[in-house]
Amino acid sequence: MSESNPGSFVLAAFAGAVILGGANFLAVRVSNRELPPFWGAGLRFSLAALIFIAIAAALRLGWPRGRLLVTTVVYGLFSFAIFYALMYWALVRVTASMAAVVLALVPLVAVLLAAIQGLERLQAKTVAGALIALAGIVWITMGASDLALPMAGLIAMLAAALTVGESVILGKRISANHPVMTNAVGMGAAAPVLLVISLIAGEQWVLPTQAAVVWSVAYLVVVGSVGLFVLVLLVIRRWTVAASSYMFVLSRWSPCSSGHGSSASR
Repeated sequence: MSESNPGSFVLAAFAGAVILGGANFLAVRVSNRELPPFWGAGLRFSLAALIFIAIAAALRLGWPRGRLLVTTVVYGLFSFAIFYALMYWALVRVTASMAAVVLALVPLVAVLLAAIQGLERLQAKTVAGALIALAGIVWITMGASDLALPMAGLIAMLAAALTVGESVILGKRISANHPVMTNAVGMGAAAPVLLVISLIAGEQWVLPTQAAVVWSVAYLVVVGSVGLFVLVLLVIRRWTVAASSYMFVLSRWSPCSSGHGSSASR
């Protein structure tokens, strides 16, 4: 993929992120057949972090320092630890349809957070676009018989939407950093948190034995983490916070996501 045409390059990265993010829904469901969710996520991001660290070393990339290092760590915690933990906890209480509706808030949340933090100016057309996207997804899911509203799960989902919105803003703030290094630091910080949550939850740490689960974990590590999150950061680097945030809405409706599972991930 060449950057000779920046507009086409970023659009291709956006489309790739949406497709890979959608495929992750299916891969996580397969992974969950053998691996407890938090352990599976911790294993996935631990292995992906090691790959990113190896690539960073091969490319002789410099490690971030000072404020940049702190922001990169916080980005990783928001993107990979807090979001995943909230989504899993919520999705054992609310349906996939309800999750889709709440995640449709992400563009609006990202726009408002960016304006509050002085990163981007609040524009009427941007807000209108986010509201149209939200209305469209609500319309699609309104007929779903499993659209339920348990309060605890709903609050967790809303917190997950806020987490995604803030992760896009943090990604924008560190966009000058190399995507490989950002992910090496971010996933390296998030993986231990997920593993601690797994221990607290009393999950059993086992390695996959079923062929389908082994392949799903391999996919999640190599393609669904290393590939996906490089594309995500490339889009965030070039596009506005508002535009970038649509990756996380559209991936939920990608043909690859199979739409109605009980688990979700990026």
